[in-house]
Amino acid sequence: MNTTAARNHRHLIGPAILLLIAVCGLFYVKWFPYYNRAFVAASRHSIGGSILMGAAAAPPTPSWDAAVGYAIAYGKAIWQAMVLGLLLGSAVQALIPSRWILRALGKRGFGSVMTGAVMSLPGMMCTCCAAPVVAGLRACRAAPGAAIAFWLGNTLLNPATLVFIGFVLGWQWMGLRLAFGLALVLGIGYLVDTLATKEEADAAQTAFEEMTAQEDTGAMFTRWLKILARMTLRLVPEYVILVLLMGAVRAWLFPHIGPGIGASIPWIAAFAIAGALFVIPTAGEVPIIQAMLSLGMATAPAAALLVTLPPVSVPSLAMLGRSFPTRILALTCACVVVGGIMAGAVAVVVML
Repeated sequence: MNTTAARNHRHLIGPAILLLIAVCGLFYVKWFPYYNRAFVAASRHSIGGSILMGAAAAPPTPSWDAAVGYAIAYGKAIWQAMVLGLLLGSAVQALIPSRWILRALGKRGFGSVMTGAVMSLPGMMCTCCAAPVVAGLRACRAAPGAAIAFWLGNTLLNPATLVFIGFVLGWQWMGLRLAFGLALVLGIGYLVDTLATKEEADAAQTAFEEMTAQEDTGAMFTRWLKILARMTLRLVPEYVILVLLMGAVRAWLFPHIGPGIGASIPWIAAFAIAGALFVIPTAGEVPIIQAMLSLGMATAPAAALLVTLPPVSVPSLAMLGRSFPTRILALTCACVVVGGIMAGAVAVVVML
C-alpha cells in the first residue's frame, strides 16, 4: 500500500511542475505583458512599429546587415517565449504520463481537433515558439490533426492578438481574422486527420501499452534535461539560420509597398504566399499591416497577410519536419495560403 502511495505521489510531482512552469511562464511572458499592451492599443491605436520595414516604404535590400538586424530584432521579441516553448515541449514528454496526451489528443477526429484548438488558447505563442510544444505532443503520440490544431490555434486564435487587431486595425478586421482563424484551425486539423495514414493513426491509438512501462521511473528529471538538451540542439541552430535567411530576403518577399499594390488576385496570392513563408513574432502582423495600409496598399492583400503571416513560416515548418510527414506540412501550408487568398477576396467584396 505504501509503495503504491509513493508511486502515485511521484506521478503527481511531474504534472505539478509542468503546471507551475506553464502558468508562471505564460503569465510572465504572455498574459501580463499582453494585458498591459491592450491598454496601449486601446489608447494609441498602435502596438509599435513594423518589424518588417520600420518606417520605410519597403524592407532593406538583401544583405548580411539586413539579416542580422532582423534576427536581433526578432530575437529580442521572442527569446523568452522560445525558452518557455522548449521547457514546455520537453516537459510534456518527461513529466506527465503519456496516457494523458493519448486520451486527450490521441484519437483522430473532430473531437481531438477541437481539444487541441481549445488547449492552444492560453499559449498565445508565435508559430516558432509553439513548435517545440507541438513536437513534444507528437512525441507523446498526439494525433496529427490535434497537434496541427494546437499549433495553428496559438497564432490564429490568440485572444490578445484579436484584441490588438480590433483596437488598431478595426473590429471588422478582427471579425475577419476570427472567422478565418476558426475555419483554418478546425478545418485543416480535421483534413489532416482524414488524410493521415492508418499507420500514423494506429501509432497514436496503441502507444498506451508501449509507454506505460516507461513512466514509472526515478530518473524523471534526468530524462527531462536530456530531452530539453536534445530539442535545443536540434531545433535552435536551424531556427537561427532560417531566421537570418528570412531577414535577408524580406525585400524579395515584399519588394514594394504602396498604392501600386491593388486588390487584384495576383497581388492577393503573392502576399498570401509571402506571408506564409515569412516569420514574425506574436502579433507582429498588426503593425506590419497598419504600416502597409498607411502607405496606400489595398486592403485585400493586407487581409491575406492577416491570415497567412502568423500561423506558418519557413523556420517553423523546418522545426516540425521530424514531427510530421512532409506531405502533412505541405498540405497545412497550402491550406493557409488558400485561406489567405479567400480572406483577400472577402475583403474585396465587403470593402474593409
